Amino acid sequence: MPFNFIQVSYSVSIFGTEIAYWCYTEQLPLKITPLKIFKLPIIVLAVFCTSKTFSQTDSSKVNGRLINDQKSVLSPADSTGQRDMIDAVDRLFSKSTSVTAGKPARRFNFSAVPSLGYTLSTGLAIDLTGNVAFYTGSAHQENLSNIETDLAYDTKTQRLFFNRAEIWFPDNGYRLVTDIRWLKFPTETYGLGTLTTTAQTNEIDYNYIRLYGTLYKTLLTDFYAGAGYNLDYYYNITAGGNLDKSESDFEKYGQPIASTSSGINLDLLYDSRRNSINPLGGQYASLVFRQNLTLMGSSTNWESIELDLRKYLRLSDHSNNVLAFWGMAWLSSAGTPYLALPQTAGDMYTNSGRGYAEGRFRGRDMLYLESEYRFGISRNGLFGAVVFANGQSFTDYPSNTFKGLAPGTGAGIRIKINKHSDTNVCIDYGVGTNGSHGFFVNLGEVF
Repeated sequence: MPFNFIQVSYSVSIFGTEIAYWCYTEQLPLKITPLKIFKLPIIVLAVFCTSKTFSQTDSSKVNGRLINDQKSVLSPADSTGQRDMIDAVDRLFSKSTSVTAGKPARRFNFSAVPSLGYTLSTGLAIDLTGNVAFYTGSAHQENLSNIETDLAYDTKTQRLFFNRAEIWFPDNGYRLVTDIRWLKFPTETYGLGTLTTTAQTNEIDYNYIRLYGTLYKTLLTDFYAGAGYNLDYYYNITAGGNLDKSESDFEKYGQPIASTSSGINLDLLYDSRRNSINPLGGQYASLVFRQNLTLMGSSTNWESIELDLRKYLRLSDHSNNVLAFWGMAWLSSAGTPYLALPQTAGDMYTNSGRGYAEGRFRGRDMLYLESEYRFGISRNGLFGAVVFANGQSFTDYPSNTFKGLAPGTGAGIRIKINKHSDTNVCIDYGVGTNGSHGFFVNLGEVF
């Protein structure tokens, strides 16, 4: 069904000087992971774009509440009655006491965060992350759709492009999920299992192309079934070997210069959230079976099963304070390429395992659990905070048994940059074991 297009206007505010770094230490020099960059703005916080509706009588629902242009019905938990950085910047420069609180949710809402930074480890790094949240139906009865794009470039040869989308069709009849990536990604791998140490650090470099697409059909209210296609192509793979000169798990497992995983996926989904960018309640349960076939161009035949469970408890009708839970089980078969194995931050939005670098732990099978408490700081909703704790465990090699647990914990701040989509800039500091720690930045909640 085609979208109904509307007139769009926007305003822009851009970062001043920034300091950008990723700190990950386990008795190693400072390392950089561009997906986890700490952005410290000194002048202004973000780029904001807001859209205008074309009808003065349009009404919509946000988080289940009816909003109307003529008269908005608001509660403390309705984010459209709060302030965001658009209001703060507008008030700063216009010296006006009015804000956009109480205006209806926009059909399209854009948010973006650019950054420019320099460190000895990365050289010059440029990053732009943005999302657009929108409704596909004119009555705004369906869940909020979201498209997110991330571009990163630095002078140390790391290049990244991400485009991920969750699009709900009118009346939630269908849901389309896509995940498109291209990376040139020099990094480290530490072997298989939870008990690996930094002595097993193995410098690795590769290029990566991902093309995922899944279409879901509504079965019952909030219940969906889907099918799709997945392609993972790793090429130009090189590895330097373990830091302690021992034989690496990458070598033992099989060290190809390229690998292709191509196949189909079958999905079952329950999703009662109305806004995946910042859920204020509801539940999410996803079961994905993936079958990769040499018949479809895969290097080997292999399978995986991913179970993803999330629950959000809003603790009061008079606030947006939320207690959130996230659990994952990710199991793969023999023949799974090394770089495609379950790993830290291997989820769609690379958010699991705060406190550790992406790919710090890896194994044939993975178990993960996280809990987070989100609460407001300012009464107007502009500032909030979180505390979180997580734990992850991976099977070792070659026994493929679970050994050990890698816990992580931390806290962070939230700054609302677009109240109509309820989008926050999330800046978290996470701590793991063996001196692992660092900053993690997201546009939208971590889960």
